[in-house]
Amino acid sequence: MRYSADWMVLADDRILEYLSQTETSTPKKMADSGDVRFSRQYIGERCRKLAEYGLVQHLGNGVYRITEEGRQYLEGDLDASSIKRS
Repeated sequence: MRYSADWMVLADDRILEYLSQTETSTPKKMADSGDVRFSRQYIGERCRKLAEYGLVQHLGNGVYRITEEGRQYLEGDLDASSIKRS
């Protein structure tokens, strides 16, 4: 079971799930894939929020990858409400 934080939305889980299957990706690729059914702009906004909390890492040029904390959250081993904003 996943333990989300009050700042999280449905898109966050879809983004993390997508990034767990790919090494890296951009909001455009996520939107174009059809797996993350939100606009590129909204996905970008959520990726920035996820990066603030350390669940994804921004590699530059709009490219993101999931972090170990992000994987732990997906596996139900990390309560996202315990993560402090960086």
